[in-house]
Amino acid sequence: MSAVPTSSDLAYRPRLRHLRERAIELLLFLAAFSSIAITVGIVGVLVYESAAFFRHVPLIDFLTDRQWTPLFDDAHYGILPLMAGTLVTTAIALVVAIPIGTIIAIYLSEYAAHRTREIVKPVIELLSAVPTVVYGYFALLLVTPALQWLLPQLPGFNMLSAGLVIGVMIVPYVSSVSEDAIRAVPMHIREGSYAMGATRLQTSLRVVVPSALSGIAAAYILGISRAIGETMVVAIAAGMQPNLSWNPMEPAETITAYIVQVSLGDLPHGTIGYQTIFAAGLTLLLMTLVFNIAGYVLRKRFRQAY
Repeated sequence: MSAVPTSSDLAYRPRLRHLRERAIELLLFLAAFSSIAITVGIVGVLVYESAAFFRHVPLIDFLTDRQWTPLFDDAHYGILPLMAGTLVTTAIALVVAIPIGTIIAIYLSEYAAHRTREIVKPVIELLSAVPTVVYGYFALLLVTPALQWLLPQLPGFNMLSAGLVIGVMIVPYVSSVSEDAIRAVPMHIREGSYAMGATRLQTSLRVVVPSALSGIAAAYILGISRAIGETMVVAIAAGMQPNLSWNPMEPAETITAYIVQVSLGDLPHGTIGYQTIFAAGLTLLLMTLVFNIAGYVLRKRFRQAY
């Protein structure tokens, strides 16, 4: 016969359950707090080191000078050439990734059979598992020669091939998040559209996609952030010449490529050349922050509209 629980046992069990709940709550809080603490630490390091840089270089020169030669004797510290290279390669990548990723998301959510979806989606997501250095050499050794066959004047290092390959690389981010957002649209919205006589294409483009625009916008912002922060592809395929040009057929250097270039060098800690990587990193962080704020505003408007 099993022992009959005493009154002390009955009083102990709720207390033990409460302690377990508190322990789990504390663990979840620490997990959430750690991400905030790491972010604050990163921002703190960038701001602290950048403050030392801006004590030597005026902010107006940093933002308006059209040359970036911090390691030369005649040093210039204008961030515009690096920003131009970053924005051009990002724009090319988005021209590739947004249409392709959105079309894939619509196909997988609205047209593909369940078995097809379960095969195609993981295969597409495998693209995000390929090391970026592989993408870099793919751009340099395959994409650039193919483009030179079409455009003979194209140099060996250029922003076009780097941007195209980055676009292919971020397609999984755009398609996966967009597909999840589209599939989250309630089925009764589709059924109402079909009841009004709309075709599947009309329902997909005019009803389902507008209803999922907040999630699709989040996918686009994720793709933008991923493209801006890409390092190895642009370092290998776009060249490392800080050239202020908006022509994608020219070589250029991005902010991330410069950080890699200087971080692997022999600059002494505390020199102004060493501090430039933190100023460039802070600029990159602010650019990403602007895009994320814009994405938040867009998502909020789309939620209110639909």
